[in-house]
Amino acid sequence: MQVNTPDVSAAPLIEYFERLILLDNNEKQLVRDFFKPRLYRKKQYVLQEGDQCNQMNFVVRGCLRMYKVDDKGNSHIIQFAAENWWTLDIGSFHSRNPSELSIDALEDTMVLQISYDNLISLYTQAPKFDRIFRVLIENSYVGLQKRMLQTISSTAEERYELFTETYAHLSNRLPQTQIAAFLGITPEFLSRLRNKRVRS
Repeated sequence: MQVNTPDVSAAPLIEYFERLILLDNNEKQLVRDFFKPRLYRKKQYVLQEGDQCNQMNFVVRGCLRMYKVDDKGNSHIIQFAAENWWTLDIGSFHSRNPSELSIDALEDTMVLQISYDNLISLYTQAPKFDRIFRVLIENSYVGLQKRMLQTISSTAEERYELFTETYAHLSNRLPQTQIAAFLGITPEFLSRLRNKRVRS
């Protein structure tokens, strides 16, 4: 069940946007009008496989994961999204087709969400956001390419090192099983990598 929390400020998101480009007062108000706060409890779904992705999510606090469950029941984590990160199934969001992915909360998580229709309205009313989101999507695509290259060309140890750099703020917040699923290794092998790192 989603919980409306209208008292949550849009300030973190406005701050985030202004690191990319300054907003005028009207544009700031549009952010307040179009982005709606939602609270997801730990283990609650933001998106379930088979549903259409209707929301783009900016994490204010907490942590979400986006993942795919294979035919054997194994979870393959594509992304963690903690404070100041975005997450959505971009393919489903823009194509309006059912999602092949799931997103759920690893902690109680507060997000600011915008719907597909409201995002299009935002672009129309303030073209500056079209440029902002183009940059965000480009950065996300670059990040996805890097992750794919690491998966096919890096050792598990190299992937773990990169994880600790990219998600330094999450290393001690996430269960070992989740980190292992993200890296594509077993929790036991991850434990050995961590022990080796401590000793070195």
